[in-house]
Amino acid sequence: MLDLPQYPWELLTPYKTTAHAHPNGMVDLSIGAPVDPTPYVVQTALKSATNWPGYPGSAGTDELRQAIADWYSRRRKVKKLTIDNVAATVGSKEFIAWLPLLLGLGPGDVIVYPAVAYPTYDIGAKIVGATSVTADSLAELDEATRAKVKLVWVNSPANPTGTVQDADALRAIVDDARAIGAVVASDECYAELGWGQWETTRVPSILQKKVSNGDFTGLLSVYSLSKQSNMAGYRAAFVAGDAELIAALINLRSHTGMVVPGPIQRAMIAALNDENHVVEQKNRYRARRDQLISAITAAGLVVDHSEAGLYLWVRDPSVTTPTAEDSWALVARFAEAGILVGPGVFYSAAGNGYIRLSITATDHDINQAVTRLNTGV
Repeated sequence: MLDLPQYPWELLTPYKTTAHAHPNGMVDLSIGAPVDPTPYVVQTALKSATNWPGYPGSAGTDELRQAIADWYSRRRKVKKLTIDNVAATVGSKEFIAWLPLLLGLGPGDVIVYPAVAYPTYDIGAKIVGATSVTADSLAELDEATRAKVKLVWVNSPANPTGTVQDADALRAIVDDARAIGAVVASDECYAELGWGQWETTRVPSILQKKVSNGDFTGLLSVYSLSKQSNMAGYRAAFVAGDAELIAALINLRSHTGMVVPGPIQRAMIAALNDENHVVEQKNRYRARRDQLISAITAAGLVVDHSEAGLYLWVRDPSVTTPTAEDSWALVARFAEAGILVGPGVFYSAAGNGYIRLSITATDHDINQAVTRLNTGV
């Protein structure tokens, strides 16, 4: 059996107990799980597809794949994708975790992922026995390590920091990876949730011409409908990019039964073809985000980065040389106020001193959190 590390969120159990003991109960801002209703247009499509007696294909129906390609063209400024460039996945997390295996990577290979990052990139490396290295640029690696790099993960907008890499930064990563023959996989699940400048300037995709030079070779863009369409429970996601890689991945996924259920595929088509519900949901998140930022700032804390996505990356400015203990101390302070948050140390030592707050809680819980922050944490 694989010897994987303990699932990190289990470490929050004692803090959850403390937060639950608050007279008005616990407000959970630790995980970015959607709480608002799944859009009616999606629910209706799902209900209409319940009579699906046959096996759906692993790649997704041609109708779904065309909807994905059209969505990339319309929303991500990625042109010339065909159904051969896209495929459905059972959520994005399983794809991230299993991609190294599907690519045939193993011991001796190096997988690079961001310095502050979602833990699943590292788990994927551990599953196949590859070496994982954290770096935000391949230029940070020595030549011996660079020679072994086979997969580079990009996460923009990033979880947990909310940072966005512009097209020039992405182009540099792509050029460096291509020079050594590595695949670049870009986790772009928060791309529709940009704030500030990224509301008017769309978050760039790894597949955009300015980044890819119009060539999808060696590039994969991973996207999920969990966040923008409140479809986390549907496990509805997809991958786009290099047609040869996509074909090989579809073949492997077909052999192993990694298939999105047919009715879910129909719901995905409805979600991809309707933009109104995305705008409505983003407006809900904007209001919650603004409330929390004001309260956090008033409490004497600082929000760094956080220019896109569903999280606030928060620290105590009085801590000048942060350690892992400083993250847990801040988690404890919030727990005493009945607010559960995530420690930055879950995302590497570069997260020392930080906590991550989600803006996905209900309006009632956001109001509760703001009230408690206003009385001090």
